[in-house]
Amino acid sequence: MVTSVGSLDLDRYRGLWYEIGRLPLRWEHPEASDITAEYAPEDDGSIRVDNRCIDQHGKPSQAIGRATPVDGEPGRLQVSFLPGLLRWIPFTKGDYWVLKIDDAYTVALVGTPDQKNLWLLAREPRIAPDVEAAYLGEATRQGFDLERWITPTQSGRRVTDDLLEG
Repeated sequence: MVTSVGSLDLDRYRGLWYEIGRLPLRWEHPEASDITAEYAPEDDGSIRVDNRCIDQHGKPSQAIGRATPVDGEPGRLQVSFLPGLLRWIPFTKGDYWVLKIDDAYTVALVGTPDQKNLWLLAREPRIAPDVEAAYLGEATRQGFDLERWITPTQSGRRVTDDLLEG
């Protein structure tokens, strides 16, 4: 059974995260690298999600979404990457549950309740092997199959606005 954390301080969660690993996603190529997610507050209480990477062809890529906290469930967000005018359409938001996070908000395990999507995120491009093992152990305990786990290359380089415009 998948369970989210009982409390989550969104102000501390916001900011830049590096993807340390993930289960395969149909919209993110296995060879994508330097993957980051940046969360920023919006005036309406939602969170802007800015995902960036270097795609399999060596080109910078970006996807912008919006996350909305789930009332009464502090560790759960609903996320949509549809254009703003289409986000009202039912069943177009995905569950995004924080499953484990350290007290310093430097490492987070995020997944979906159907156990199909899972990400290990950190504030730095690399984490200690024992920390990674502990977080992946939690994923296994919650029923995630890590057989197809992807560990993307993280050079520490970020996809900047200049790279996206160039």
